[in-house]
Amino acid sequence: MSSGANVLRWSALGLGVAYGFYHQSAITAADKLRENQKVYEHKQSLINQARQKYQEKNAPKSKSGVVSDPSDPKFDLELWLKSVQ
Repeated sequence: MSSGANVLRWSALGLGVAYGFYHQSAITAADKLRENQKVYEHKQSLINQARQKYQEKNAPKSKSGVVSDPSDPKFDLELWLKSVQ
């Protein structure tokens, strides 16, 4: 065999190995990013749940039983207007 063919083979092998390392690091980085995003979303959902529980716990209770907080899912505009009237 000629030395030119051997150089070409070894060069192709070296490039293949280098590309393999690069590609594997890209896959690992994408997996790590996806995992970090999943952890962040989980923490955000826990914060939202805690915030909702805190608002439920500290919401002012009206004597008529009408919810006066517009951000509350149980808020009824018609009942609130009747109670204000």
